[in-house]
Amino acid sequence: MSTPTATRPPAMPEAEGFEHLIVETPGLRSHVAAIGEGDPVLMLHGFPQHWWQWAQIAPAVAARGHRVYCPDLRGAGWTVADDPRIDRETRLHDVLALMDQLGIERAHVVSHDMGTVTVWQLVYDHPERVRTSVQLAVPPPYLRFDPRVMPGFRHMPAFIWHRPGASLQPIFSPAYLAHPLSEEVMAAHLAPMAVPEVDAAVRPLTRRFVIPEALRMMRGVYRRRRLTVPTLVVFGRKDWPWTEAVLTRACRDPEHRYADRVEFAYVDDAAHYVTDDAPEEVTALVLDWFERAG
Repeated sequence: MSTPTATRPPAMPEAEGFEHLIVETPGLRSHVAAIGEGDPVLMLHGFPQHWWQWAQIAPAVAARGHRVYCPDLRGAGWTVADDPRIDRETRLHDVLALMDQLGIERAHVVSHDMGTVTVWQLVYDHPERVRTSVQLAVPPPYLRFDPRVMPGFRHMPAFIWHRPGASLQPIFSPAYLAHPLSEEVMAAHLAPMAVPEVDAAVRPLTRRFVIPEALRMMRGVYRRRRLTVPTLVVFGRKDWPWTEAVLTRACRDPEHRYADRVEFAYVDDAAHYVTDDAPEEVTALVLDWFERAG
């Protein structure tokens, strides 16, 4: 197999206690930050973040008897791909291959933002690989169209038409955060964007991965299927327009019509980047769900 080549990314941000692994699967060299020992947990980051999104959460989860894996997904962080193409299920196949290579038969899965879109595919198509799911800041895919949720997609045009080299710093604006990030934290999240291969992945991730899944959701594809994995959906109460009232209406599941077990939780004083706004609260919800549903 040929060795992937890419511009060398900046140094990784620091996080105490993590091991940094390079896991090779066909066409991909995945960087995986791992911590702890015990039952496996997979944490899939959102956009435009990477493994470091979980730096405050993974150690606390690991301390409760888990081996936590935080991979950089294709097109993000310090993972390098032979082929830059990204299609709707590319990341799903990457995650399955990674689990196989790591010897993970079944895991708890925690995800945020774009990471959750991959988890939709995982829990519906390969439920035997997922023990429980915690999905942050993204509704379940059986959501019914409601005009009030449309502002929740207001950021998409900037990603669809992303220009190479354009800063993604505006996505960390007060519209998506309850508490401003320091310049140092923002720089750590965005560091890999300096790599042309990572920057170039913004458009295909949006156009060929997120939008096709969003259209499937709007067409009701997932309402014709059944979610069998116990799933906790978590939103910050300041994540407009995803209010409790809107989500209750759009994601109603009378008598568990679409899912065996789905619960919603809301974090005060947090917005879309709930792992940055409220890491301790997210950790507590994750551990409680593992215990109650796993």
